[in-house]
Amino acid sequence: MERHVTALVVGAGPAGLMAADVLSAAGHKVLIAEAKPSPARKFLMAGKSGLNLTKAEPYEACLAAFGSASDALKPMLDDFGPDDVMAWAKALDQPLFTGSTGRVFPKAMKASPLLRAWLARLQSRGVDLERNWRWTGWEKGRARFDTPGGPCVVDAQAMVLACGGASWARLGSDGSWAAHFPDTQTAPFQPANVGINVVWSAHMQPHFGKALKGIALEADGRRSRGEVVITATGIEGGGVYPLSPALRDGATLMIDLCPDLSADTVRARLDRPRGKTSLANHLRKTLKLGPLARTLLMECARPLPQDIAPIIKNLPVPVQGMRPLDEAISVAGGLRFDALDDTLMVLDRPGVFAAGEMLDWEAPTGGYLITASLATGRWAGQAAAGWIDRIC
Repeated sequence: MERHVTALVVGAGPAGLMAADVLSAAGHKVLIAEAKPSPARKFLMAGKSGLNLTKAEPYEACLAAFGSASDALKPMLDDFGPDDVMAWAKALDQPLFTGSTGRVFPKAMKASPLLRAWLARLQSRGVDLERNWRWTGWEKGRARFDTPGGPCVVDAQAMVLACGGASWARLGSDGSWAAHFPDTQTAPFQPANVGINVVWSAHMQPHFGKALKGIALEADGRRSRGEVVITATGIEGGGVYPLSPALRDGATLMIDLCPDLSADTVRARLDRPRGKTSLANHLRKTLKLGPLARTLLMECARPLPQDIAPIIKNLPVPVQGMRPLDEAISVAGGLRFDALDDTLMVLDRPGVFAAGEMLDWEAPTGGYLITASLATGRWAGQAAAGWIDRIC
Protein backbone atom coordinates (compact mmCIF):
# COMPACT_ATOMS: atom_id res chain seq x y z
CA MET A 1 0.00 0.00 0.00
CA GLU A 2 1.27 3.48 -0.87
CA ARG A 3 0.11 6.91 0.15
CA HIS A 4 1.19 10.32 -1.14
CA VAL A 5 0.88 13.38 1.12
CA THR A 6 2.22 16.90 1.27
CA ALA A 7 3.36 16.82 4.90
CA LEU A 8 3.81 13.81 7.18
CA VAL A 9 4.17 14.05 10.95
CA VAL A 10 5.21 10.93 12.88
CA GLY A 11 3.97 11.05 16.46
CA ALA A 12 0.92 12.73 17.98
CA GLY A 13 2.45 14.08 21.18
CA PRO A 14 2.84 17.81 21.88
CA ALA A 15 5.76 18.25 19.44
CA GLY A 16 4.05 16.40 16.61
CA LEU A 17 0.71 18.11 17.11
CA MET A 18 2.43 21.50 17.18
CA ALA A 19 4.27 20.72 13.94
CA ALA A 20 0.95 19.70 12.36
CA ASP A 21 -0.66 22.86 13.71
CA VAL A 22 1.95 25.07 12.04
CA LEU A 23 1.94 23.14 8.77
CA SER A 24 -1.84 23.16 8.48
CA ALA A 25 -2.01 26.86 9.37
CA ALA A 26 0.34 27.44 6.43
CA GLY A 27 -2.22 25.78 4.16
CA HIS A 28 -0.54 22.39 3.75
CA LYS A 29 -2.34 19.08 3.82
CA VAL A 30 -1.03 17.09 6.80
CA LEU A 31 -1.09 13.43 7.77
CA ILE A 32 -0.23 12.51 11.37
CA ALA A 33 0.82 8.89 11.97
CA GLU A 34 0.48 7.81 15.60
CA ALA A 35 1.74 4.44 16.84
CA LYS A 36 -0.83 4.14 19.64
CA PRO A 37 -4.65 3.82 19.43
CA SER A 38 -5.06 7.43 20.62
CA PRO A 39 -2.95 10.59 20.50
CA ALA A 40 -0.92 12.34 23.19
CA ARG A 41 -1.05 9.59 25.80
CA LYS A 42 1.96 10.84 27.76
CA PHE A 43 0.54 14.38 27.61
CA LEU A 44 -2.72 13.10 29.08
CA MET A 45 -0.86 11.20 31.79
CA ALA A 46 1.03 14.37 32.71
CA GLY A 47 -2.34 16.07 32.98
CA LYS A 48 -3.39 13.74 35.78
CA SER A 49 -1.11 15.69 38.11
CA GLY A 50 -2.37 19.06 36.87
CA LEU A 51 -0.60 19.56 33.50
CA ASN A 52 2.25 21.91 34.30
CA LEU A 53 2.47 23.63 30.90
CA THR A 54 5.31 26.06 31.52
CA LYS A 55 6.86 28.28 34.16
CA ALA A 56 6.45 32.01 34.71
CA GLU A 57 9.96 33.23 35.48
CA PRO A 58 12.67 35.39 33.89
CA TYR A 59 13.53 34.05 30.46
CA GLU A 60 17.20 33.63 31.39
CA ALA A 61 16.22 31.24 34.19
CA CYS A 62 14.07 29.23 31.79
CA LEU A 63 16.88 28.91 29.28
CA ALA A 64 19.41 27.94 31.96
CA ALA A 65 17.19 25.05 33.03
CA PHE A 66 18.15 23.20 29.84
CA GLY A 67 21.79 23.02 30.85
CA SER A 68 24.19 21.92 28.13
CA ALA A 69 21.39 21.98 25.52
CA SER A 70 20.46 25.61 26.18
CA ASP A 71 22.55 26.98 23.29
CA ALA A 72 20.97 24.55 20.80
CA LEU A 73 17.45 25.24 22.05
CA LYS A 74 17.78 28.99 22.41
CA PRO A 75 16.52 29.91 18.89
CA MET A 76 13.43 27.73 19.36
CA LEU A 77 12.71 29.11 22.84
CA ASP A 78 13.35 32.67 21.65
CA ASP A 79 10.66 32.07 19.05
CA PHE A 80 8.21 30.26 21.32
CA GLY A 81 8.92 30.62 25.02
CA PRO A 82 6.84 30.45 28.21
CA ASP A 83 4.77 33.55 27.41
CA ASP A 84 3.95 32.09 23.99
CA VAL A 85 2.93 28.76 25.54
CA MET A 86 0.48 30.61 27.78
CA ALA A 87 -0.92 32.61 24.87
CA TRP A 88 -1.29 29.42 22.81
CA ALA A 89 -3.26 27.64 25.55
CA LYS A 90 -5.52 30.66 26.06
CA ALA A 91 -6.19 30.76 22.31
CA LEU A 92 -7.53 27.22 22.72
CA ASP A 93 -9.96 28.57 25.36
CA GLN A 94 -8.01 27.21 28.29
CA PRO A 95 -7.85 29.65 31.22
CA LEU A 96 -4.61 29.41 33.18
CA PHE A 97 -3.33 30.12 36.66
CA THR A 98 0.17 30.45 38.08
CA GLY A 99 1.07 28.68 41.30
CA SER A 100 3.25 30.04 44.11
CA THR A 101 6.36 28.48 42.56
CA GLY A 102 5.71 30.03 39.14
CA ARG A 103 4.40 26.85 37.56
CA VAL A 104 1.57 27.48 35.12
CA PHE A 105 -1.46 25.17 34.88
CA PRO A 106 -4.82 25.11 33.10
CA LYS A 107 -7.59 25.98 35.54
CA ALA A 108 -9.17 22.67 34.54
CA MET A 109 -6.09 20.97 36.08
CA LYS A 110 -6.04 18.32 33.38
CA ALA A 111 -4.95 17.88 29.78
CA SER A 112 -8.09 16.50 28.14
CA PRO A 113 -9.99 19.79 27.52
CA LEU A 114 -6.92 21.39 25.93
CA LEU A 115 -6.22 18.31 23.82
CA ARG A 116 -9.82 18.11 22.60
CA ALA A 117 -9.76 21.77 21.54
CA TRP A 118 -6.41 21.30 19.83
CA LEU A 119 -7.49 18.20 17.92
CA ALA A 120 -10.72 19.94 16.88
CA ARG A 121 -8.71 22.81 15.44
CA LEU A 122 -6.48 20.43 13.50
CA GLN A 123 -9.48 18.51 12.20
CA SER A 124 -11.14 21.76 11.06
CA ARG A 125 -8.08 22.37 8.88
CA GLY A 126 -8.30 18.94 7.28
CA VAL A 127 -5.46 17.26 9.20
CA ASP A 128 -5.73 13.46 9.02
CA LEU A 129 -4.79 11.41 12.10
CA GLU A 130 -4.03 7.73 11.55
CA ARG A 131 -3.88 5.59 14.68
CA ASN A 132 -1.92 2.37 15.24
CA TRP A 133 0.56 3.34 12.55
CA ARG A 134 4.05 2.38 13.71
CA TRP A 135 6.99 3.83 11.82
CA THR A 136 9.38 1.02 10.84
CA GLY A 137 12.05 2.95 8.96
CA TRP A 138 12.79 3.91 5.39
CA GLU A 139 12.08 2.38 2.01
CA LYS A 140 13.86 4.16 -0.85
CA GLY A 141 13.77 7.39 1.11
CA ARG A 142 10.09 7.09 1.96
CA ALA A 143 8.59 6.39 5.38
CA ARG A 144 7.47 2.82 5.99
CA PHE A 145 4.74 1.90 8.49
CA ASP A 146 3.05 -1.14 9.95
CA THR A 147 -0.66 -0.32 9.96
CA PRO A 148 -3.90 -2.18 10.80
CA GLY A 149 -4.38 -2.57 7.05
CA GLY A 150 -0.89 -3.95 6.46
CA PRO A 151 2.44 -2.35 5.51
CA CYS A 152 2.23 1.15 4.04
CA VAL A 153 4.83 3.38 2.42
CA VAL A 154 4.20 7.13 2.60
CA ASP A 155 5.74 9.52 0.12
CA ALA A 156 5.79 13.05 1.58
CA GLN A 157 7.25 16.32 0.40
CA ALA A 158 8.31 17.01 3.99
CA MET A 159 8.35 14.87 7.11
CA VAL A 160 8.54 15.82 10.79
CA LEU A 161 9.61 13.11 13.22
CA ALA A 162 8.27 13.59 16.74
CA CYS A 163 8.61 10.08 18.10
CA GLY A 164 9.26 10.90 21.76
CA GLY A 165 12.02 9.70 24.04
CA ALA A 166 12.43 6.31 25.66
CA SER A 167 10.52 6.51 28.92
CA TRP A 168 6.96 5.39 29.63
CA ALA A 169 7.05 2.87 26.80
CA ARG A 170 3.46 1.80 27.44
CA LEU A 171 2.37 5.30 26.46
CA GLY A 172 4.30 5.23 23.19
CA SER A 173 7.75 6.62 23.98
CA ASP A 174 9.81 3.44 23.67
CA GLY A 175 12.82 4.78 21.75
CA SER A 176 12.53 2.12 19.05
CA TRP A 177 12.93 4.83 16.39
CA ALA A 178 16.66 5.07 17.22
CA ALA A 179 17.26 1.82 15.33
CA HIS A 180 16.51 3.71 12.10
CA PHE A 181 19.47 6.06 12.55
CA PRO A 182 23.21 5.31 12.57
CA ASP A 183 24.85 5.25 16.01
CA THR A 184 26.85 8.35 15.09
CA GLN A 185 23.64 10.39 14.97
CA THR A 186 22.26 9.37 18.35
CA ALA A 187 23.36 9.64 21.98
CA PRO A 188 22.48 6.73 24.30
CA PHE A 189 19.25 7.09 26.23
CA GLN A 190 19.66 7.74 29.96
CA PRO A 191 17.03 8.27 32.66
CA ALA A 192 16.26 11.85 33.68
CA ASN A 193 13.89 13.14 36.36
CA VAL A 194 14.02 9.76 38.03
CA GLY A 195 14.52 8.25 41.47
CA ILE A 196 17.75 6.80 42.81
CA ASN A 197 18.61 3.40 44.19
CA VAL A 198 19.66 3.12 47.84
CA VAL A 199 20.11 -0.15 49.73
CA TRP A 200 18.47 0.47 53.10
CA SER A 201 18.85 -1.42 56.34
CA ALA A 202 15.83 -2.87 58.12
CA HIS A 203 15.66 0.27 60.29
CA MET A 204 14.32 2.26 57.33
CA GLN A 205 11.48 -0.12 56.46
CA PRO A 206 8.84 1.53 58.72
CA HIS A 207 9.43 4.78 56.81
CA PHE A 208 8.89 3.47 53.27
CA GLY A 209 6.36 5.63 51.49
CA LYS A 210 6.87 8.60 53.80
CA ALA A 211 7.88 12.07 52.64
CA LEU A 212 10.99 13.87 53.87
CA LYS A 213 10.21 17.60 53.85
CA GLY A 214 12.00 20.83 54.66
CA ILE A 215 15.35 19.66 53.28
CA ALA A 216 17.81 20.62 50.56
CA LEU A 217 19.72 18.21 48.34
CA GLU A 218 23.00 18.79 46.54
CA ALA A 219 25.13 16.94 43.98
CA ASP A 220 28.20 18.26 42.18
CA GLY A 221 27.50 21.82 43.29
CA ARG A 222 23.85 21.88 42.20
CA ARG A 223 21.34 22.45 44.99
CA SER A 224 17.65 21.60 45.04
CA ARG A 225 14.88 22.38 47.53
CA GLY A 226 11.90 20.06 47.62
CA GLU A 227 10.49 17.04 49.33
CA VAL A 228 11.40 13.45 48.53
CA VAL A 229 9.81 10.11 49.33
CA ILE A 230 11.69 7.21 50.89
CA THR A 231 10.83 3.99 49.05
CA ALA A 232 11.84 0.36 49.38
CA THR A 233 14.28 0.87 46.51
CA GLY A 234 15.66 4.31 47.38
CA ILE A 235 14.53 7.93 47.02
CA GLU A 236 12.06 9.54 44.61
CA GLY A 237 10.45 12.92 44.22
CA GLY A 238 10.76 16.48 43.03
CA GLY A 239 13.66 17.28 45.32
CA VAL A 240 15.99 14.73 43.78
CA TYR A 241 14.87 14.85 40.13
CA PRO A 242 16.78 18.05 39.19
CA LEU A 243 20.01 16.36 40.30
CA SER A 244 19.63 13.47 37.83
CA PRO A 245 22.43 14.63 35.45
CA ALA A 246 25.02 14.80 38.24
CA LEU A 247 23.86 11.62 39.98
CA ARG A 248 23.94 9.67 36.69
CA ASP A 249 27.59 10.64 36.42
CA GLY A 250 28.36 9.30 39.89
CA ALA A 251 28.24 12.49 41.97
CA THR A 252 27.72 12.14 45.72
CA LEU A 253 24.26 13.04 47.01
CA MET A 254 24.28 15.24 50.11
CA ILE A 255 21.17 16.11 52.11
CA ASP A 256 20.92 19.19 54.30
CA LEU A 257 18.44 18.33 57.03
CA CYS A 258 18.34 21.95 58.28
CA PRO A 259 18.70 24.10 55.17
CA ASP A 260 17.50 27.28 56.87
CA LEU A 261 20.11 27.08 59.65
CA SER A 262 23.86 27.56 59.41
CA ALA A 263 26.21 24.88 60.70
CA ASP A 264 27.16 27.19 63.59
CA THR A 265 23.52 27.65 64.55
CA VAL A 266 22.92 23.90 64.40
CA ARG A 267 25.98 23.34 66.59
CA ALA A 268 24.92 25.99 69.10
CA ARG A 269 21.48 24.45 69.48
CA LEU A 270 22.89 20.98 69.91
CA ASP A 271 25.29 22.27 72.57
CA ARG A 272 22.38 23.17 74.83
CA PRO A 273 22.34 21.00 77.97
CA ARG A 274 20.24 17.93 77.39
CA GLY A 275 20.50 16.20 80.74
CA LYS A 276 19.11 12.70 80.51
CA THR A 277 17.28 13.39 77.25
CA SER A 278 18.12 10.92 74.49
CA LEU A 279 19.92 12.15 71.38
CA ALA A 280 16.78 11.49 69.31
CA ASN A 281 14.64 13.70 71.57
CA HIS A 282 17.39 16.33 71.70
CA LEU A 283 17.41 16.48 67.89
CA ARG A 284 13.63 16.76 67.91
CA LYS A 285 13.52 19.55 70.49
CA THR A 286 16.45 21.66 69.34
CA LEU A 287 16.27 21.21 65.55
CA LYS A 288 12.70 19.98 65.06
CA LEU A 289 13.98 16.90 63.21
CA GLY A 290 11.13 14.43 62.70
CA PRO A 291 11.35 10.65 63.03
CA LEU A 292 12.22 10.10 59.36
CA ALA A 293 15.00 12.72 59.37
CA ARG A 294 16.46 11.27 62.58
CA THR A 295 16.36 7.72 61.24
CA LEU A 296 17.98 8.80 57.98
CA LEU A 297 20.74 10.52 59.95
CA MET A 298 21.46 7.33 61.88
CA GLU A 299 21.21 5.25 58.69
CA CYS A 300 23.72 7.25 56.68
CA ALA A 301 26.13 8.57 59.32
CA ARG A 302 26.56 5.81 61.89
CA PRO A 303 28.71 5.88 63.94
CA LEU A 304 27.97 9.53 64.59
CA PRO A 305 30.99 11.78 65.10
CA GLN A 306 31.42 13.92 68.20
CA ASP A 307 30.45 17.04 66.24
CA ILE A 308 27.33 16.10 64.25
CA ALA A 309 26.47 19.59 62.97
CA PRO A 310 28.46 19.15 59.71
CA ILE A 311 26.77 15.79 59.09
CA ILE A 312 23.32 17.27 59.66
CA LYS A 313 24.16 19.95 57.08
CA ASN A 314 25.82 17.54 54.63
CA LEU A 315 24.51 14.02 55.08
CA PRO A 316 26.00 11.70 52.42
CA VAL A 317 23.54 9.21 50.94
CA PRO A 318 25.00 5.99 49.43
CA VAL A 319 23.47 6.14 45.95
CA GLN A 320 23.56 2.86 44.04
CA GLY A 321 22.63 4.14 40.61
CA MET A 322 19.43 5.39 39.03
CA ARG A 323 16.03 3.77 38.76
CA PRO A 324 15.24 2.08 35.39
CA LEU A 325 14.68 4.07 32.22
CA ASP A 326 11.01 3.19 31.97
CA GLU A 327 10.37 4.68 35.43
CA ALA A 328 11.86 8.01 34.37
CA ILE A 329 9.65 11.01 33.69
CA SER A 330 11.93 11.92 30.79
CA VAL A 331 15.24 10.92 29.23
CA ALA A 332 18.58 12.32 28.22
CA GLY A 333 20.02 11.17 24.91
CA GLY A 334 18.40 10.80 21.52
CA LEU A 335 19.00 12.37 18.13
CA ARG A 336 22.08 14.57 18.43
CA PHE A 337 21.92 18.24 17.49
CA ASP A 338 25.08 17.85 15.39
CA ALA A 339 23.11 15.40 13.22
CA LEU A 340 20.70 18.26 12.39
CA ASP A 341 21.02 21.66 10.79
CA ASP A 342 19.74 24.82 12.45
CA THR A 343 16.22 24.18 11.10
CA LEU A 344 16.19 20.73 12.80
CA MET A 345 16.48 18.97 9.42
CA VAL A 346 18.37 15.67 9.49
CA LEU A 347 21.62 16.36 7.67
CA ASP A 348 21.59 13.30 5.43
CA ARG A 349 17.81 13.28 4.83
CA PRO A 350 16.62 16.41 2.98
CA GLY A 351 13.07 17.37 3.92
CA VAL A 352 13.09 15.28 7.13
CA PHE A 353 12.94 17.26 10.38
CA ALA A 354 12.90 16.18 14.03
CA ALA A 355 11.40 17.64 17.19
CA GLY A 356 10.43 17.04 20.78
CA GLU A 357 11.87 14.60 23.28
CA MET A 358 13.49 12.47 20.62
CA LEU A 359 16.17 15.19 20.45
CA ASP A 360 19.17 15.00 22.78
CA TRP A 361 18.17 17.43 25.54
CA GLU A 362 16.86 17.18 29.07
CA ALA A 363 15.37 19.55 31.63
CA PRO A 364 13.96 19.34 35.15
CA THR A 365 10.26 19.12 35.80
CA GLY A 366 8.42 22.41 36.15
CA GLY A 367 6.93 22.95 32.70
CA TYR A 368 10.22 22.88 30.82
CA LEU A 369 9.59 19.54 29.11
CA ILE A 370 6.30 20.58 27.52
CA THR A 371 7.59 24.06 26.70
CA ALA A 372 10.60 22.76 24.75
CA SER A 373 8.55 20.04 23.06
CA LEU A 374 6.11 22.67 21.79
CA ALA A 375 8.91 25.06 20.81
CA THR A 376 10.87 22.46 18.82
CA GLY A 377 7.68 21.13 17.22
CA ARG A 378 6.80 24.64 16.09
CA TRP A 379 10.35 25.25 14.81
CA ALA A 380 10.42 21.99 12.83
CA GLY A 381 6.90 22.60 11.49
CA GLN A 382 7.84 26.06 10.25
CA ALA A 383 10.98 24.70 8.60
CA ALA A 384 9.01 21.88 6.96
CA ALA A 385 6.44 24.39 5.65
CA GLY A 386 9.24 26.50 4.21
CA TRP A 387 10.81 23.44 2.61
CA ILE A 388 7.53 22.53 0.88
CA ASP A 389 7.10 26.08 -0.38
CA ARG A 390 10.60 26.07 -1.86
CA ILE A 391 10.32 22.75 -3.69
CA CYS A 392 6.81 23.29 -5.05
